[in-house]
Amino acid sequence: MQFLNHFLVDIDTQIPALILRNSASLSEIFSYTACRQLFQMFFAVLFFHVSEYVLAVTFHGRRNVSLRSLLISQKYLFAMLFSLMEYVTEIFFFPKLKEYWWISNLGLLMVLVGEIVRKMAIITAGRAFTHLIKIRHEESHELVTHGVFGFVRHPSYCGFLIWSVGTQIMLCNPISTIGFTIVVWHFFAERIVYEEYFLRQFFGSRYEEYARRVPSGVPFVK
Repeated sequence: MQFLNHFLVDIDTQIPALILRNSASLSEIFSYTACRQLFQMFFAVLFFHVSEYVLAVTFHGRRNVSLRSLLISQKYLFAMLFSLMEYVTEIFFFPKLKEYWWISNLGLLMVLVGEIVRKMAIITAGRAFTHLIKIRHEESHELVTHGVFGFVRHPSYCGFLIWSVGTQIMLCNPISTIGFTIVVWHFFAERIVYEEYFLRQFFGSRYEEYARRVPSGVPFVK
């Protein structure tokens, strides 16, 4: 009976301490760092997708634009959900990992640069820009080589790569940073080969000369 009393006393003293430790961890989750970084993330994602849809409607008309122009797929949602899970897990167990503000601010800068580059590409291309690869030549489909297209052939892909990786650096997510870099790069590396097959059919020697002169905009993709 005396042993049982000691056991119950130990439980009474340990449980409040455990709750206190968990409460401190929860306060880390809702700290200034977490609130700022998550707000930046949500705002960056919201602005990116809404502006993509608005520009698509502006250049192509609402009748010719579907919700697919929001560029939200199941794989994309899974990736974003995984990055949020990583963030919450790491800030709970390793809160100091999120306090490297120079890294987070570098990611924020990448988000801004990527957003600007992509939107400049869309605005410069105008009606020639579409979210889906064209496999048939249309009158509105022109070979755009001026503006930001004079520096890279696929500035919209370049911008999205910088933007997507930047969101994870902004959150100080090491796992998602590596994962986003590999997945997004691989996606565009394959997409560029497929897209340029049709561009060479549409524009022939003009595109061949353009491709020789201007880099793709995605690292290690000719």
